This record gives sequence, C-alpha cells and structure tokens, in this order.
Amino acid sequence: MSTTETTQQSLTPEQIPFTTPQALRNYVTDTGKILPRKYTHLSAKQQRAVTKTIKQSRNNLLAL
Repeated sequence: MSTTETTQQSLTPEQIPFTTPQALRNYVTDTGKILPRKYTHLSAKQQRAVTKTIKQSRNNLLAL
C-alpha cells in the first residue's frame, strides 16, 4: 500500500556542491566577496560550510 513519491527537495547550504557556481551566487556579491551572515541569514555552521565551498570553487577556477 505504500507509494513511492519522489519529492524534489532543495539543497541546504551545506549540501551545495562546489561545482555548481550558479547555486553559490546567492552568497556572493557582484564583486566576488562572500556575504556575511547578517545578509544571508544562515546559521554559523551553514555560513562556514558555504564559505568553505566558495573558496574551494575559487581554487578550482570555477567562475562565481
């Protein structure tokens, strides 16, 4: 009787892969600076994960 439904869940900021710069644009200014928590409304843990992902993306020369 159970049905298998595939629901599309959005990724949390910690789960965004560094290979998708389009998803990271919400956390970076036009000049490439990382936005602070004040503007992103993320928790400290999420902000650290996003910052790490952005820096990893930059090091791999992916355009942000």
